[in-house]
Amino acid sequence: MATESVSGTPTLFLRNATGLVRGWSVRDSIIYACLATNFVTLGIYEFTFAGPAFPKGQFITSIIISAVLVSFLVVAYSGLIVTIPRAGGDYVWQTRILGSGVGFVMAATGWWFILWLWAPIYGNILSVQLFQPLWATFGDPGGAAWFATKTGIFVVCLITIAIAGVLVSLGMAGYARIQKWCFYGGLVAFAVVVILLLINSHSSFVSSFNYEGQKLFGVHNAYAATNAAARKAGYSTYGMGFGPIGPTMLLVPAMMFFILWPNWGSTLYGEIRGASDFKRVFTGMFTGLWITVLLTIVFLLLVDKTIGWGFYQNLNSLDYNLTPEFGIWPYPFLFAGWLVHNTAFQVILILALSLWFFGWVGTLFLSSTRVIFAAAFDRVLPDRAAEVSEKRKVPLYSLILMLLPAAGLSAVYAYWLSFRNYTLDATLVIAVTYLFSAIAVVILPWRKPDLWAASPASRLKLLGVPVVPAAGWVTIALLVFDLYEWFSNDLYFVNNRDSLYFMAILYVLAIVVYVVARLVRRRQGIDLGLINKEIPVE
Repeated sequence: MATESVSGTPTLFLRNATGLVRGWSVRDSIIYACLATNFVTLGIYEFTFAGPAFPKGQFITSIIISAVLVSFLVVAYSGLIVTIPRAGGDYVWQTRILGSGVGFVMAATGWWFILWLWAPIYGNILSVQLFQPLWATFGDPGGAAWFATKTGIFVVCLITIAIAGVLVSLGMAGYARIQKWCFYGGLVAFAVVVILLLINSHSSFVSSFNYEGQKLFGVHNAYAATNAAARKAGYSTYGMGFGPIGPTMLLVPAMMFFILWPNWGSTLYGEIRGASDFKRVFTGMFTGLWITVLLTIVFLLLVDKTIGWGFYQNLNSLDYNLTPEFGIWPYPFLFAGWLVHNTAFQVILILALSLWFFGWVGTLFLSSTRVIFAAAFDRVLPDRAAEVSEKRKVPLYSLILMLLPAAGLSAVYAYWLSFRNYTLDATLVIAVTYLFSAIAVVILPWRKPDLWAASPASRLKLLGVPVVPAAGWVTIALLVFDLYEWFSNDLYFVNNRDSLYFMAILYVLAIVVYVVARLVRRRQGIDLGLINKEIPVE
């Protein structure tokens, strides 16, 4: 860990400016928030598990409830952003409000170490939503099945990591252009699906499903075979509606797996224009969140109309065995494309819909690199991790600290089946990080009264009550409810003992890194605690 000095005295921060530039607009932040809460990738992936786990729960009701509650999180995070609009997000706020060690451990685990384990998750989604349906459409179900093998999973993970690394290396401006065109192209593809489901009847879908099932997989009467397989498995479905509230509330923690992330770009606000304007910051995250909600509701209503809600849930209940003969993940957009009996059209539609993934995949590393950068700028991590490329203003060594471990753990994930259980709590750890930021915003007015008084967020009041800390309390309640359900209910698939042990090891690793950094910097004459009492320079 090298240090800079002036006349032999170590400087407070690594240098007098971050070297980052504000290359994003509010529109860019809206798109990023919408892609982070990506229902086309994350949402329908989660629906596969949520529906069968809570068959009496109502999806649309739970999504609206979830979005309303997450809107309070958006308010709380907007308050933190405008108070300290710097790269690093949760790391910067927690180290300045809760303390140096607590902030680093929470942010390093929740934004650095845990995102290594998200690489296989992203890779699995790319496999089941692009490669498998594409190969099946080409008439090669055996080739589609290869992507679910150990080597297939590893190859797709490496492809995912490589694409994410390239996109992040383009810099904020370059990434903004890519995500914009992917988002717009993805919306067009989604509109095509909407039209197909809107103009076709349920009987047309049944006929098309049977025709393509026979043509591509050699399965006779695939629609009836799917329903029969679900009945044999003991699964029964319930119609779409708006109650009962008990089972529907149990769906809320499940919906958080895709709807909890509108603030995913909060670590980037040192590079977004207007980061000190509460309205602009709030608009970016809030709009992205509710665009996702709107698209999801439209999709679910059309599924009920044309595909049939019961059949869709039967598909999900069978998970990776769509029918015993199909053997691929039930990708509903693939089946929507089957309404047009033309291979070229189906291939083009699958490729166009994959734009949702390619616009989203950079989120795997982009936000995390800014947390690593901020910690290095504070001298907690080696100085090189805060070096910024001159041309693209990218912290390349921070990116490397994401890429290499992610590739290594992807190999372990692919070839060691038991390790896959270790990744089950990946979402839980990020929620814990969010919880500590919610606590930070609640105590901010008392912990840092001068900083709070100078913040635009302090002027937002409703009936004399400060809005932002109140939103923090609602966010705390939401996250505590989610964490309680995740820890106590097996149906969420995240309270695996081995996974909890592994996550605990990651927290211990973060503590070790911080303690070593504190000792090394102290020998160099640098007090990390003193640094964390100051706001990072820009």
